[in-house]
Amino acid sequence: MAHLPVRSPCPLLFLDHAPALGGAERSLLLLLKHLDRRRWQPHLACSGGPLAEQAAALNVPVHRVPMPRLRRSPRFPADWLAGARAIARLAREIGAVLLHANTVRAALYAALAARLADIPFVWHMRDFWLSEARPRRPWADRWGKRILCGAAAQVIANSHAVAARLPCRSQVTVVHNGIEVARFDPAMDATPFRQEHGIPPDAPVVGTVGRLRPWKGHHRFLRAMARVVQEVPETRCLVVGGAVFGVDDDYPQQLRRLAADLGLAERAIFTGHLEDVRPALAALDVFVHAGDPEPFGLVNVEAMAMGKPVVAFAHGALPEIVVDGETGTLVPPHDEGALAAAVIAILNAPPRGRTMGAAGRRRAQALFEPRRMARAIQNVYERVVFSPLSAPN
Repeated sequence: MAHLPVRSPCPLLFLDHAPALGGAERSLLLLLKHLDRRRWQPHLACSGGPLAEQAAALNVPVHRVPMPRLRRSPRFPADWLAGARAIARLAREIGAVLLHANTVRAALYAALAARLADIPFVWHMRDFWLSEARPRRPWADRWGKRILCGAAAQVIANSHAVAARLPCRSQVTVVHNGIEVARFDPAMDATPFRQEHGIPPDAPVVGTVGRLRPWKGHHRFLRAMARVVQEVPETRCLVVGGAVFGVDDDYPQQLRRLAADLGLAERAIFTGHLEDVRPALAALDVFVHAGDPEPFGLVNVEAMAMGKPVVAFAHGALPEIVVDGETGTLVPPHDEGALAAAVIAILNAPPRGRTMGAAGRRRAQALFEPRRMARAIQNVYERVVFSPLSAPN
């Protein structure tokens, strides 16, 4: 790999394939916002859409580079080569010293583009698997990770839980995602949201937020809430989320049928996707995460920033976010009875819930501010760009 000259600011080329704003894209936008522009000049290559628009609003040059789906694509070799060549050509044009791949698909393109452009690339791994769900062929996932680790100069993982599933631990730096805590006001007036959704002003509200996908665990949440309502009948159950990435299946309808079967038809409120979840979080007394193991779980931090106690399963990255007994309660994975019992305990002791919520906000302020995230990632760039020992073998 060629020796990189010292320039300031150094051009960086970020890569992201997603057509919609998910957690990875929101985290990237925060990084772009808080990057030290005296040291680094970011550029973004993406397919357009909301990510491109919001990056442009941050004065980041945006370059439209399609990165088509590669898995099971009959055009895989041609699309991969064409995309990698376009990225390499763009990197040379802007004088990029580094590629930062923000998603797995982007990393597949970056691995080849980095070789073509003779510059290093950083792989930002934000998931347990190379696919959204647990792969049917685990050996293929393991080999894919080994290949990407071998091609990347460094790997950034968004949690220790994610890092533990990578075969190149010596290359991995864990950097937790950040949020702008100041945007989340625990004193926000929840009255308008409650009125809009027909929630009585004194009714306890327990909610969950996330895309309506089975692995997010909304079905477990509803089953746990059926137990909660038996003990605290006036409780309302709030389900916030939609099919952000255009996945069209029967899961939302299944959830509504399940709510009816559980006797929650008059208690469960489905809001659909909300661009701004803060009013919904403000209306909650307890936030619940009932999903499969999360690689991070940003909305849990957002709930903490809003001063809400969090009840969740003790798996994935949740123990890195929630301090059991201090900012919320962690229960054994998939134990819906324990989940319900933890929620009931908080609802029956409101001062305890408020104390947990206040502790959660302090933790969010201390550990998850975006400037802290940006500094840690920029330290990775410094090692990669200016240390020849960090280049891949």
